Amino acid sequence: MEYIKVTKDNLEKEHICCAISNNKDVQVSSKKAWMADRFDDGLVFLKSIERGKCFIEYIPAENAWNPIVADGYMCIDCLWVSGSFKGHGYSNDLLRACIEDSKEKGKKGLCILCAAKKKPFLADPKYLKYKGFSVCDEADNGIQLWYLPFSADAEQPRFRDLAKHPHVDDEGYVLFYTSQCPFNAKYVPIVEKTAREHNIPFKAIHIESKEQAQNVPTPITNYALFFNGEYLTNEQMNDTKFLKLAGR
Repeated sequence: MEYIKVTKDNLEKEHICCAISNNKDVQVSSKKAWMADRFDDGLVFLKSIERGKCFIEYIPAENAWNPIVADGYMCIDCLWVSGSFKGHGYSNDLLRACIEDSKEKGKKGLCILCAAKKKPFLADPKYLKYKGFSVCDEADNGIQLWYLPFSADAEQPRFRDLAKHPHVDDEGYVLFYTSQCPFNAKYVPIVEKTAREHNIPFKAIHIESKEQAQNVPTPITNYALFFNGEYLTNEQMNDTKFLKLAGR
């Protein structure tokens, strides 16, 4: 398999979305706009040269859009290989490339969000354990921070205190989201509209800066849904899922 690194120079022509083939789709354009602003922060997006769901996205942890303390580490935003690409060792290829790049850049190791059991849009804990990762911190909502240090004396990354105990003061549904996930550009407005039509209290907070993302009261920032102050899920909602969740 050949791989290509997406940069400012080729971003517009490359297919980057994991599940959407049309580059003119608002979901793709919002994701590309988010990426374009992150390259100067060290974002790396390495993908299969073939069109499909086979890529890794990572960034220096100091610039990660998550409330973590992991100075000197590289943070993996997403490692996704699925469909016909599964079972060929491509995940290993992508992770190996990330490790080599991170070592060349003098990083202490890698970190990534996960959970004890596989959750939607998060890494597979069985795979991470197989590759030598281990848990270094865990929030009250079960979201874990895993890491792969490059030396035995590397300091462990951790969640910021506000992310360790996810909670908001607002009543009703509160959603934190970013443009890092392409699906949000389409489905957040749909859920907002659905909530209005059914008189369901709902507030969506669009995170638009690294500083804002690093101060969200939950480890996951690309999609984090709360209800009456308590964390519910990181799984993206459409109108049907949201109404079912709300008991409507």
